[in-house]
This record gives sequence, structure tokens and C-alpha cells, in this order.
Amino acid sequence: MSEIILEMKSITKTFPGVKALDNVNLQVVRGEIHALVGENGAGKSTLMKVLSGVYPHGTYSGDIIFNGDLCEFKDIRDSEHLGIVIIHQELALIPTLSIAENIFLGNEQGKNGVVDWNQTKLKTIELLKKVGLNESPDTLIGTIGVGKQQLVEIAKALSKEVKLLILDEPTAALNEADSDNLLKLINGLRSHGITSIMISHKLNEIKKISDSITIIRDGATIETLDTIKDKITEDRIIKGMVGRDLVHRYPQREPKIGDTIFEVKNWNVYHPSISDRKVSDDININIHKGEVVGIAGLMGAGRTELAMSIFGKSYGKKITGQVYINGKEVHLDNVNKAIESGLAYVTEDRKEYGLVLIDHIKGNTTLANLKKISKAGIINENEEILVAEDLRKRLNIKCSGILQKTGNLSGGNQQKVILAKWIFAEPEVLILDEPTRGIDVGAKYEIYTIINKLAAEDKGVMVISSELAELLGICDRIYVMNDGKILGEMSAKEASQEKIMKMILKQDLEEEAKL
Repeated sequence: MSEIILEMKSITKTFPGVKALDNVNLQVVRGEIHALVGENGAGKSTLMKVLSGVYPHGTYSGDIIFNGDLCEFKDIRDSEHLGIVIIHQELALIPTLSIAENIFLGNEQGKNGVVDWNQTKLKTIELLKKVGLNESPDTLIGTIGVGKQQLVEIAKALSKEVKLLILDEPTAALNEADSDNLLKLINGLRSHGITSIMISHKLNEIKKISDSITIIRDGATIETLDTIKDKITEDRIIKGMVGRDLVHRYPQREPKIGDTIFEVKNWNVYHPSISDRKVSDDININIHKGEVVGIAGLMGAGRTELAMSIFGKSYGKKITGQVYINGKEVHLDNVNKAIESGLAYVTEDRKEYGLVLIDHIKGNTTLANLKKISKAGIINENEEILVAEDLRKRLNIKCSGILQKTGNLSGGNQQKVILAKWIFAEPEVLILDEPTRGIDVGAKYEIYTIINKLAAEDKGVMVISSELAELLGICDRIYVMNDGKILGEMSAKEASQEKIMKMILKQDLEEEAKL
């Protein structure tokens, strides 16, 4: 019989007015990769915060038994002392410190308060080899990509002699290549005697890597599936998560495509700090009324840089080219002018740039168009309440009310608040950058439905996504981008993941041949 390394019994956790966890039970076998899935707000992250001591003993009811011992963690240091380490979705690394400094921050190597830098760097090199990262210990975290930063976080966990590694959405911000590498590493950690619990909304990855899958819905344990004994499909997992069959992942629609509404011509952008590096190279794209257009590409292709440079020149230097909305050239010299011209941009980083997390839903909803509910610079609060309540209902934002703090919402509902904000701004064109990153299949479907409604209202919609299946499922036409260039375009009907990747790889090979 398999040995149980972790058992969580009857865990109940309540926040003011909300029962986040209701009698949750979880068993994890030593050496396995155990997936934890559920819709946004189901309680997955809360359960792991209970386990890791972020929510200390006494703030919840129930028992945690680890390696046969009853545990009452006062804080995260207590759990780490026993070898339970959590890597959160928002990485806890300091950009201005080196890899070595980040790995041993709070666990400095030395004696009598003096850091032994030789020992620190030697141990860092050893840890980086284990995670397959070929970087100098002195490299600043801020200079490496998100994929490599994830590897640094795992190296940091290994430095703490981890026995149970908790990964919260580890591949959410990664492209497919980086995701595959990370999954291989997680799988390889078994040989080091490490057990893993992985939270993810990417069901194809969960199905591929996990031994067991526990499904949580509305704060309660629904079931645990054995992926080794049973043939588990993504549809089977989704049924457990949402409580029903989701027949179509992408809502059906009949596109009615009209005249060109948005056009970018000869668009060139240079890096803000590396003056000779071009990040957008002679870009030409267009969108028609009622059309959903995708931008496909690997991480680093320049998709976000393109979107931000168009949206009020909020990224880049030496920007040249023309932008047309409804056939008229517009000069989007700042964000206000972009909004006034009918352009909206839903950022890929909703927490950093998309929302004011300490403000309520009402305040976030009207933020991009305060003029509409103001007179002489004074906001009409009654009108603001009506607007926010109307959009809450239309977008099905699940909350206690429009005065709930946005930072307390699940990821999917935060994304709906951002969409509400931009819908209220009454744009002609919406640029959606990774609109479903880090949200579950049920919430994704609702976001896709909102996109379809916007297109049906003759808006032009651009979707940037690292998930090729998503672009193929919701777009009418797809541009393929790599290294700051548009490589080509194809209709969604003729496109496939293989065709898109071949186009990207062909350019990479051509560039290598020139060197």
C-alpha cells in the first residue's frame, strides 16, 4: 500500500461573510504529483495557504498530518522547517538582487552574521544545475525571463531541503516550450524524493503529469481521480469542476464581418532602454468590424510590446507609423488620447496594471470614463452605482456587491471587472492581452461569450494569447508574430497549431542561417 505523506482532515476556513473551505479532505501519496483543480474561487489556493502556514493554526478548523505527525503551523517558517515549500503564482523574487541573493534570502550562508559569498555562489551553482538553468549566480533576476525565474524559485525551494513542493499555477505565464521544460523538471524531482502538489487551470498539463487529481468546488472536496488506474479525460475533469458537462469549450457564433475599423501601418518601435534594439519591425495589421483577430507567437515575440506601444505609446521609444480608426488617422500620443479615440487595452497583468486592487468594484468599473458620470469634476455617485450594478449583472461578476474590494475577487471575476471598465469606456476597438490567463474553464467560457457579444456589436477585437488552441477556438483570423515581425496571417479555418509553429520555426532557422 502506498505511503501517505500528507493528510488534511475536515479543513474549514471562513472569511467575513464567506466560507472559503467547507470540511475539505486531501490525501497525498509520497513521491506522487498530486493535482488540485477547481474553478476560480473554489478554495484551492486557500487550502494550500492553510497547509503552508500562511493562514496559521487557529484561523481554521481541522487537522494537518504530515509524515505521520499532527502539525500546528504558526507561520510559513514552521512549515518550511519540515520541508513544505510553496511557490505562489506571483513569484516572490526581488528583481534588483542576483540569483544567488534571491535563493538564499532569509537563509544566508555564513557565520556570526557574516555572509560567506563563496559558499553562497558554490551552492547556487549546484542548485542551478539541478534545475537545468545555465546562468551565473551573479545574474540579476530582473534580467531573466519568467520561465527562468520559475526555475530560480524551484532552486530556492531545493535549498530549503523541500520534501513537499506546492506549485500554484507554475506555467500560467509561460509559453508552451517553457511550460514543457518546467513540467519535465517537476516530474524529475521525484528522483530527489520530492512530492509535489500542483494547482493549474491548464487541464492538458494536469492530465499529462499528475498521478492523482483532487477536484474542489465551492470550497468542498468533490472527488479524487486516479490518473494511473483510470482513463481520465479533460471533459471528465471539467464536469467535476463545474458540476455539469461543458459540451463546447468555445461558444458558437456566426461572425458578421464589416468594413475595416482599425489599421496599423508601418509601425516601428525601439526598446525603451536598449536604443538600437527594434521590438516592433514594420508592423502592418488590420481588424474589421465584428471581427476577432488573434496574435499568435512565443514569449518574447513582441506581442505585448506592440499592443502597449499602440495604446498611447505606453511602451517603447522612437515610435513611428500610422494608426487608423474607422478610416481616420489618429495620433495616440498618450493613454488619454488612445481612450478618447476609441481604443481600449486589457493588460496581461491585471493586478499590476489593470485594477486598483484596494478599490471596490464600483470605482474600478467607471475609472476609464469618469467624464460620463461627472459634472464640473464631481462624480455623480448614484449614476456610478447604476452603471456598476448594470455591468455586474451583464458580465455575471460573482461578488458580495459592487462595494466589494476588487483584490478579494477570484481571477476570473477580476478579469470581468477589467472588461466592465473598458466596456463602459465605449471603445471601437479592444486589445485583449492574455485575457484568460490564470482562470478556469468555466470563467474562460464566460470571457469568450463577452468577446463574442462585443464583436456582435460591431467592435473590432484583437486577442493576444499564448494558448494556440484558444486563438483557434475564438478568432476569425490570426496573425503570427516572432522577433518583433509579423510573419504572416491566416484565417482560423485554415490555421492549425502545426502551421503556426512551422511558420515561427521557419523564421528562426532562416535567422540562424544568416548569422
